[in-house]
Amino acid sequence: MKVSLLQIDKTTENYLIEGIEIYNKRLKNYAAFEITTINVPKAVRMRPEAEQKREEAKLILKSLKDNDYLILLDEGGKMLNSVDFSKFLDKKAFENVKNMIFLIGGPYGFDESIYQRANYKLSLSAMTFSHQMVRLFFTEQLYRAFTISKGEKYHHQ
Repeated sequence: MKVSLLQIDKTTENYLIEGIEIYNKRLKNYAAFEITTINVPKAVRMRPEAEQKREEAKLILKSLKDNDYLILLDEGGKMLNSVDFSKFLDKKAFENVKNMIFLIGGPYGFDESIYQRANYKLSLSAMTFSHQMVRLFFTEQLYRAFTISKGEKYHHQ
């Protein structure tokens, strides 16, 4: 199973870039993992919120294939603890999901068309984090899930 993180706009904070790279390198031992960034033109950022979400949605949908399993990282999604997230990934691998894409939206969330396309919504917390921080939290949790699945000692319970 290939796992991808699809994100809107690049990560700009060096401490986050560094942390994401650490987990990105570690993940190579467990799965085909990649991070893809969709760059939104600056002119779009000057538009009203709904228009920004619509433009982001067009770019997102253009980057997806019909058989991609799309998971939105969304505050309204289902919250799983780390062990349950690991079981979720194992289940999807068993179901023969070939390409799992986790999507972090733009500053205003997702357009309705993205919610309609999504296969699942996952929340990392009841709290709200910056989109850039979510990238680090997600890559760490993905790494943690794979180590749980392999019975390794990274996760303590």
